[in-house]
Amino acid sequence: MPRPKKKSEKEILISAIMDALFDKKAKDPVIMDFTKLNSSICDSFIICHGTSKTQVEAIADGVVNDVKKKTGLNAWHKEGLENAEWILIDYNDVIVHIFQEMKRSFYNLEQLWADAEISRITVKE
Repeated sequence: MPRPKKKSEKEILISAIMDALFDKKAKDPVIMDFTKLNSSICDSFIICHGTSKTQVEAIADGVVNDVKKKTGLNAWHKEGLENAEWILIDYNDVIVHIFQEMKRSFYNLEQLWADAEISRITVKE
């Protein structure tokens, strides 16, 4: 019987991030994979939105706490915590973008980085 494939550190990180997004009821999560592009700033973006400032803050806190608990990693950089319209959490190869819905529509990162492979994630109910 073949052994199950061991998850890479990046896969474990993405799994921890996604668990936090599901737990905090993040809306329309997507994973954008840049690994096949030549001039990318990272391997992946994870993008989602919340319906209020409070939810965006809760999602960001959930990501930071779950990732630390499950992987031991701290974010390399965080931005946007003051107004919580667009929070960015940088884990070097994986960057998490948490928007309020209007800001996500305005900046439209999925279209801006349309060359990336985009996976829409169905939220667990």
